[in-house]
Order: sequence, then C-alpha cells, then structure tokens
Amino acid sequence: MRSVRDIRLLENIPVLLRTSLNVPIEHGKVQNTFRLQSALPTIEYLRSRHAKVILISHISGTGTETLEPVAQAMKQWIPGLIFCGVATGPVARAAVRALSPGQVLMLENLRRNNGEEKNDPAFAKELASLADIFVQDSFDVCHREHASVVGIPTLLPSYAGLTLETEVLELTKALKPKRPSLAIIGGAKFSTKEPVLKRLLKVYDHVAVAGALANDFIQAKGARVGASLVSGEDKIAIQKLLQNKKLIVPCDAVVAVKGAPRTQARATEFKDITDDEMILDVGPKSTAILATYAEKAKSVLWNGPLGMYEHGFTDGTYALARAVVNGKACSVLGGGDTIAAIDAFGLTNRFSFVSTGGGAMLDFLADGTLPGLQALG
Repeated sequence: MRSVRDIRLLENIPVLLRTSLNVPIEHGKVQNTFRLQSALPTIEYLRSRHAKVILISHISGTGTETLEPVAQAMKQWIPGLIFCGVATGPVARAAVRALSPGQVLMLENLRRNNGEEKNDPAFAKELASLADIFVQDSFDVCHREHASVVGIPTLLPSYAGLTLETEVLELTKALKPKRPSLAIIGGAKFSTKEPVLKRLLKVYDHVAVAGALANDFIQAKGARVGASLVSGEDKIAIQKLLQNKKLIVPCDAVVAVKGAPRTQARATEFKDITDDEMILDVGPKSTAILATYAEKAKSVLWNGPLGMYEHGFTDGTYALARAVVNGKACSVLGGGDTIAAIDAFGLTNRFSFVSTGGGAMLDFLADGTLPGLQALG
C-alpha cells in the first residue's frame, strides 16, 4: 500500500479522508471516544501539511443517524471543525471550496445514501469529485465492499492513512505470536468465526471460544445449554474443530432464567442447566483456566467479551482482562463490544494494541488482507 507519507504535495490540496467515526451515541452525546482519538494522527498529519481535509464516515443504525454529535465531540481536538449536513451535492461542494489550508470539514453519514452500501459507482463518483486525493484510514470498514471503501480508490490516487498502516502492521505481527500464546474469540454466528478459528488454531498454542459462539461448541459436545442462544449452524465443522486439542471450550457457566434480574443468576455446570435458563457468562472454573493461560502467555489476542456484558454480566471479562494486563504478554484487543467492556474497567490503555476493527480484524486475521486494502493497490 502507498502511504499518506508518500504524498509529496499536500498544501492547499483537497483530501478525502475515509476515517472511523462510528461511535455509540446516546441522547445526542458520544459515549466512547476511542475511535475518534484513533482518527487524530492522520487528520493532524494532513493539517500539518496544510491540506484541505474532508472527513467522510458512517454511523451504524437505520441509515438515518447523523454525525453531527461526532463533529461536536471532535471539536475538542480540532477547533474550528466544520460540519456539513450532506455528503454530496452542491452544498457539500460549496463547503469544500470554502475550506482554507489546514481546515477540516466533516460530511454527513455516508449511509444516509443507499449508494454507499450498494457500492454504487455514481455515488463513489460524486464523493471522489470533492477532492484530488483519497486516504483510507478506516480499518473497521475495510472488509466491506462499499462505495467509500472500494469505489473511490478506482477514481482517485489513493493512500493508506497512519492508523490503517498501524492496524495492518500490528495484526500481521499477531499472526506470528510469541509462545506460549492464547487467542480468545467471542461473539456469535459460528459461520463468521470459522475461518479465523481455523487460522488461529494453526498459529496459537491455545484458542478459546466464548460468548454465544461457545454455546454452539458446548451443545456439540452433548452438554445442556437450556434456552441459550445457539446458531444451529454447521455441526460437522464444529465437531471437527472440537477434535483440535488446542481449542478451549468453557466447562461451566453463569446462568439465569430469561428476563430474570441479575441477582438471580447462578454459577453451574452444564449438566445442571434447566430448560428455561440461559448461559450469560463463563463460570468461575472456566475463568480461572483462561486467567492461568493469560498470565503465562507471551502473546494474547482477544476479540469478543466472554459474556453478555451489555446486561451486566462482566465478571468473566473483567477477570480475564486483569489477568492479561497483569501478565507480560504482548496483548492485542479488538471488537467494539470488547473495547467498550474493557474501557468500562479502565484497562484499555494497558493493552499493547487496541484495534479499531471488529469484523475487519477477524477477516484480516483469517485472510491476511481485506477488500479495502486490496483497493489501495
């Protein structure tokens, strides 16, 4: 990939910067600024070279959300940042023309236009017409074949931003871990995790499954899962992975009847789970096993909380996080839910590297590349 550092002339040049501004917003306020702060190095580099910086990004949801609260949050680091309520058209073009060297303009949520996710060439052309250079710095969407990811690079000279370069460097290193090594993969949907599990089982000493993903493996072993979320996907592939001695599957769980208050949750072995109980977190025995591996490891890779942290089931995730940061491992963390959970414990900055990607991180680890990276040439 060509780097933004390779661009010889930036002064007074309009640069379209695809960056990661997809952050949680509640009541009009940004709740977590990790991705916003990760975006700053490339923005500041372009500003220091007196480029006209045009930020484009998306925010997840129904497609109607606005980036305006993000613009307000970014002003604490970029005084004078301008927000434009559209991403294309005469108003956006006028806002770009009005920029002075070193100024920053943020355009509206790209996903308000259906052409973004459809990779519509016409939409990509409209975006590309706003600038002379494109810089891709949003690793978290590089696994998507969207207009702002793979469409624009066909129309403008395109480069990798500083954050994107760091992501590729650190995740490439994570595929060559120091031994002993531990990888933890949570989340749901076995079909989306199977490729990365196969890859990690080849290079890591131990690979643990957690979260709803683990339920598929627990069930495949013939254990009880009650009313827990299971994908019901490729059971033959799951059985094949279970034969790998490197794979770690939880041996106990914290469960509760669906809808019951957290105070009614209990730790139990799988054989004692009732039909109306759900697995909500890893149990104390499983947590202790993972913590022991983490404390001894020299490399730890982690994507996905161990339990339903959004409902307050954070004990397993917290115990493992403490074990990782108290150990001596080179630790790599990723996934929006994982980062939110670890950030709530105040431990994020004690990990060696924190990726802005969730699905993109897993796809890169599985394949070694992404559509958005290949588009940069």
